[in-house]
Amino acid sequence: MSVSTRWTLAVLAVITALVVAFAVHFTSDPGQPAGGQATQVQRAHRDADTPAALAGPRQHAALPPCPADGTGAGPEKLLGVVVECAANGSEVEVARALADRVVVLNLWAYWCAPCAAELPALSQYQRSVGDAVTVVTVHQDENETAGLLRMAELGVRLPVLQDGRRSIAAALGVPNVMPATVVLRRDGSVAQVIPRAFTNADEIGAAVDSALR
Repeated sequence: MSVSTRWTLAVLAVITALVVAFAVHFTSDPGQPAGGQATQVQRAHRDADTPAALAGPRQHAALPPCPADGTGAGPEKLLGVVVECAANGSEVEVARALADRVVVLNLWAYWCAPCAAELPALSQYQRSVGDAVTVVTVHQDENETAGLLRMAELGVRLPVLQDGRRSIAAALGVPNVMPATVVLRRDGSVAQVIPRAFTNADEIGAAVDSALR
């Protein structure tokens, strides 16, 4: 083999190694399991959603505070899950906040049209049942500003947990659909997961009553 041929092969080997290195660098994601299918890394909220940026949308939405901690540990599946209260940015230990309550937990996102149609019905349902049931909504998108503006647009005044990582849904085993509703018994156990939209308060009431029997 001539000297020129050996040099050509060496240069080709170096180029091949560089191509492979760049391909690995730009396609790999350290947050993904080896050999797994790549998915978008989810965040609690966007970098743009600073307390200062959220002040106006929060005032506009005028959401009620998230539930105060009850007594007891709360739903076992939600132990250790901490999210943000969209009303004021405070941290919420979800299990403790939902302890000792019958809870209707509604999972939604600002871009979901069926969710927008359902939220006013949930608000009406909450007014009809009073303190017997606590309705809490969970905004499952990192765009917290858009979630607040959607609630303001709809005129819905329900507690909102900001959960862009969808950690609550993962803990409760909720299918990846929206809207979805989870009915929790007072002891924290899951009475039912309902992966569909409701059109009015009566439908919600009937479903909750059936789940709690």
